[in-house]
Amino acid sequence: MFLLIIFVLLVFLFLNCVRIVPQAQAVVVERLGRYHATWDAGIHIMLPILDRVAKRVNLKEQVADFPPQPVITKDNVTMRIDSVVFFVITEPRLYAYGVENPIAAIENLTATTLRNIIGSMDLDTTLTSRETINTEMRSQLDIATDPWGIKVNRVELKNILPPDAIREAMEKQMKAEREKREVVTLAQGKKESAVLTAQGNKEAAILNAEAEKQTAILHAEAEKERRIREAEGQAQAIRAVKEAEAEGIRMLKEAGADESVIRLRSLDTLAKVAEGESTKILIPSDIQNMAGLLTSLKESVK
Repeated sequence: MFLLIIFVLLVFLFLNCVRIVPQAQAVVVERLGRYHATWDAGIHIMLPILDRVAKRVNLKEQVADFPPQPVITKDNVTMRIDSVVFFVITEPRLYAYGVENPIAAIENLTATTLRNIIGSMDLDTTLTSRETINTEMRSQLDIATDPWGIKVNRVELKNILPPDAIREAMEKQMKAEREKREVVTLAQGKKESAVLTAQGNKEAAILNAEAEKQTAILHAEAEKERRIREAEGQAQAIRAVKEAEAEGIRMLKEAGADESVIRLRSLDTLAKVAEGESTKILIPSDIQNMAGLLTSLKESVK
């Protein structure tokens, strides 16, 4: 029975000496009241009575959301700003022994840093420089928390709340700006519409002019073609008449007709011409001689 009790005590002491550290955590161990080691994730053996766990540290990235802090700008405007700090513990030993309450220390340090930065800016610059303020705060906090084993990854300003009077004035200004943009947009729309209408009228006038030009060109070409065809018809008719006269003269010559017959033929042609509407006829001299010869022949026959 005594041996059983001793065995149970030994098992209890052994189990009490075994420590399992989870992932993303670290354990700060002290031996005889002084810092001894930092255990990472895994199984560790500690000496009973001599060793003890001083602090368990979370190595994950943590978020500290701080309430709004009153700050005063360079132009003496009091506003309230709340911020969010993202940090991670990089040195568990420094985190355990560096400062009594790290989260409270970060909150106070954030408030003082924010007041220093905003105090050098006026209201308008503060409202439009969130990114600049975030970067400056992260840089200063990271340097200040480095001795505590804390690394500040980023700082974000959640809300910037100016006084009610200033907020109302800003809302009125924003409303006026929106109305101004609407008027400008409407005017630009009308201008663009007028420009499009003018361009449309211009293009329509150009198209009408082009159509009239093409129509005139087509009419001119048609008139030209008609005159060319008429001229060709007249030329063909004259050519046919001349060819017929030439053929008649050739046939007379082949038939043995002398010059007198040819002149008589010409006289007959002249007579046909005289049947027209002309009131004056020019008779060649050789035809006149032929007429005299015919008169003489008639008298001799009598």
